[in-house]
Amino acid sequence: MTKADLVEKICLMTAFTKKESSEIVERVFDVVKTTLEAGENINIAGFGNFEVKEKAARRGRNPQTGEIIEITPRRVLTFKASQVLKKSINEA
Repeated sequence: MTKADLVEKICLMTAFTKKESSEIVERVFDVVKTTLEAGENINIAGFGNFEVKEKAARRGRNPQTGEIIEITPRRVLTFKASQVLKKSINEA
């Protein structure tokens, strides 16, 4: 599903126009993005948790050359689906 598909579904399911639906989707994604950039977690009941985790620097290996390289520290985004969502997916 793309962002355009999401806008279309919101438009069909509500009384909002396509333009209003598009603005709503953009604003929701902006809030999610800025919250995650700030390092905060997002917990959506019945859906799941988005969490930003810190990964420490470590040594790795280039699989083509076998050369040992330094992997820089970074932040990664993880998503863990709620039990309600998992159950819903498995029943479908």
